[in-house]
Amino acid sequence: MDNEKIKQILLDIAPTEMEFSVIQTGKESKRVNGFYMPDTHELFLHNKNFNNDNQLIYTAVHEYTHHIIAEELFKTTGNPNTTYNAKVHSQAFWARFNQLLSIAEEKGYYKLEWEQNEELKTLTETIKKDYLETNGRLMQEFGKLLMKAHELCNAANIRYEDYIDRVLCLPRSTAKDITKVAAVPVNPAIGYENMKIVASVRKKDDRAEVEQEFLEGKGPVSVREMMRQKAMGCKPAGEEDKKEKLEKERSRLEKTIAQLSKRLEFVEESLANM
Repeated sequence: MDNEKIKQILLDIAPTEMEFSVIQTGKESKRVNGFYMPDTHELFLHNKNFNNDNQLIYTAVHEYTHHIIAEELFKTTGNPNTTYNAKVHSQAFWARFNQLLSIAEEKGYYKLEWEQNEELKTLTETIKKDYLETNGRLMQEFGKLLMKAHELCNAANIRYEDYIDRVLCLPRSTAKDITKVAAVPVNPAIGYENMKIVASVRKKDDRAEVEQEFLEGKGPVSVREMMRQKAMGCKPAGEEDKKEKLEKERSRLEKTIAQLSKRLEFVEESLANM
């Protein structure tokens, strides 16, 4: 797959007004699969690290996510000299990356294909059913027992905190999280760690929405970012209507045409002077 093809795939996944280039280094690297240069808007891919185009696209989308976020940062500040650190991978970055990767899957540019591997598929089902879900259910039961212990401590005039600290030897924050999971109905199929996120949501309808996100396969980073955006009353990053996308693409094409026109004029003048 050549550089231009990769670029067209990335533009189809998410249009950008800021010109960029894709460069396959023809090298192998043990440190990174690729990197983004915010000053020159270049996506470097160490293509010798990959066994197929699927792995190549995964890394290309990763580096392109840096480009998209850098563009948004420049627009927000209005300063083209704003420094973007492409080495930082925040929660917002991983949420956007996962979003773009999902679009790449929908458009057929990238495939995870774990279900095509029968051994991995069987192992995954075992992990989900016998470990994630079972552990989630156990933690719910554990939380109910802690709630009962709290009641008994109060009835016997025993400090519950001291009981947690020196009898059960549990960190107080851990005991609190376990109790929260038991205090509200949460589907244990999403696993204990994700159950904690759901249980932290106050409103019942909002909890149901967050739980559904997990059941549909969204990762904890994406769900947390969705919750943060909703709490701020913001439109989720990257969620644009068709008109906005087309306007961005038009702007990018106009800039490209203008650049090519200038180059054509230069070439014609050079030929005329020969």
